[in-house]
Amino acid sequence: MITRLLVANRGEIARRVFRTCRELGISTVAVFSDADADAPHVAEADLAVRLPGTRPADTYLDVARLLAACRASGADAVHPGYGFLSESADFAREVLAAGLVWVGPPPEAIAAMGVKIGAKRLMADAGVPVLPSLDLAVPEEFPLLVKASAGGGGRGMRVVREPGELAGAVESARREAAAAFGDGTVFAEPLLERARHVEVQVLADRHGTVWALGERECSVQRRHQKVVEECPSPGVSEATRTLLYEAAVRAARTIGYVGAGTVEFLVAADRVAFLEMNTRLQVEHPVTELVYGVDLVRLQIEVAEGAALPAAPPSPSGWAVEARLYAEDAGYVPQAGVLRRFEIPGGVRVDAGVESGSVVSPHYDALLAKVVAHGATRGEAVRRLVSALRGARLHGLTTNRELLVNILTNRDFVAGDTHTDFLSPEGPLQTTPPAIDEGAGLAAALALAALNRSRARVLPGLPGGWRNVRSQPRALRFEELGEVTYDPLPEGVTVADADPYRVVLECDGLRRTYEISHYPGSVCVDHADGHAELTPVPRLPEPAEHVAPGSLLAPMPGNVLRVEVEPGDRVVKGQAVLVLEAMKMEHRVTAPAGGVVSAVHVEKGSQVDAGAVLVIIQEGDS
Repeated sequence: MITRLLVANRGEIARRVFRTCRELGISTVAVFSDADADAPHVAEADLAVRLPGTRPADTYLDVARLLAACRASGADAVHPGYGFLSESADFAREVLAAGLVWVGPPPEAIAAMGVKIGAKRLMADAGVPVLPSLDLAVPEEFPLLVKASAGGGGRGMRVVREPGELAGAVESARREAAAAFGDGTVFAEPLLERARHVEVQVLADRHGTVWALGERECSVQRRHQKVVEECPSPGVSEATRTLLYEAAVRAARTIGYVGAGTVEFLVAADRVAFLEMNTRLQVEHPVTELVYGVDLVRLQIEVAEGAALPAAPPSPSGWAVEARLYAEDAGYVPQAGVLRRFEIPGGVRVDAGVESGSVVSPHYDALLAKVVAHGATRGEAVRRLVSALRGARLHGLTTNRELLVNILTNRDFVAGDTHTDFLSPEGPLQTTPPAIDEGAGLAAALALAALNRSRARVLPGLPGGWRNVRSQPRALRFEELGEVTYDPLPEGVTVADADPYRVVLECDGLRRTYEISHYPGSVCVDHADGHAELTPVPRLPEPAEHVAPGSLLAPMPGNVLRVEVEPGDRVVKGQAVLVLEAMKMEHRVTAPAGGVVSAVHVEKGSQVDAGAVLVIIQEGDS
């Protein structure tokens, strides 16, 4: 029996495993990098071990230090979570060699699926349908997909539509794969467009029982990384479902699988093709848990202790939908900094790696939380999820909350018509950043005026801005909105109530309530139809805060991989200027407008902070 379990991971998955351990009476051990010293998963564990001496991005990959943490804490078992070393056969072998219980599949099974090229051959020999591999030197067809052989999560993956794009895509994919997985091997296969990404949850014990515990629809993706998942899939026929389950069970049996895993497929009409097998727990496992009424982490632990599964899995009930809440902007650029407020209404499941006041590090994935809703029907689950996202209080960082709401309310999504191109430029979700509601700006101005008045030391009984003779309107300026006049009020608008933290405005008989939160340098406004974070402009700004016109700023902290322009170069809007590496992914920084490069402030290998000036472009015809 396991008595003390170390989770070789961080964030929400560490907290998720700890929750089950507490229910089972198992003592828990967290590990953490210096960047994670104050993270919630560290505080929640019974014991925590610092992993010093390496870069934060590599801390959780140091096998020797992880095993030393087991010895120091007295842990007798290791759960790898997902990502990092969760699919490392060598790590599993080291854990077992140390006499510890490995809460995962046998190392041989991990190795069999760890290299996608070999895994495809193995699955084809077992009768599992696969896509053909293409010769990278002379591909037989386009479009194609270049993929990393040793990893997943969208890293090292590139779509190639024309022969001229192939060499650059292969080079970029190899570089990103090597950074993420330590192996730059890539391969190519045909790109099935408008296909569904459907995966089957499998669970196997050491006694020969293998469950196919339902399928999950994972087609809504950005950069080949999942954004919204659901169980069951709305677009799989019963015949295709049977084929998927049989193929998944065959795959698990072929490699002698034990524990929880996921077999992933592309489904186009009635065509099914094996993608890969993830030999670990998946990020999206909660939707399966809610539909099947199981705790997959508990089952993982019990199987690792030698327990036998019942002959048949439980029956499903209802529908579950999960949205991945990321700290990222509309261009999918990760955000880092202080998450000042993190509150999501009840009625949904929230698996979060953060809480109010958490610092979101640039060193790791930008996932904040998984928000999951369950209902008797798909429509009920989606409606609950939309309501929770709209009612969330998320302050201090830009998130993808608006994107998630747009996805979940999109006509095609509501109809269940999703595919892997759903978020592509040609897909059905054509959105622009939402405009800030004028009422939110007015409410912010009124709240700030009330806040200033509440702090007055002289004549506090007078109304704010009082004059014997009014000389000019009272207004505040925000970076996002410009000048907002709040006295006099816009025509037709009246103030039903106003204090520093709550403003109620009435227009044509309709009342709206705005909740206001104040932070140094910003004010956040939440209301029924939207959210806004506004930056008041000081009346007398510091000159040093200004940057030269045309300055191209770093969107995030990172390492400069390549600089693709020199002073004097003429660029066009959208042209790549340089490439940053952050969170082990490459991010292209492009020219916002055409012009001439007048200065380059960085070089290859430079480490830059968010907001650092990278390049200055003098705008003009190009």
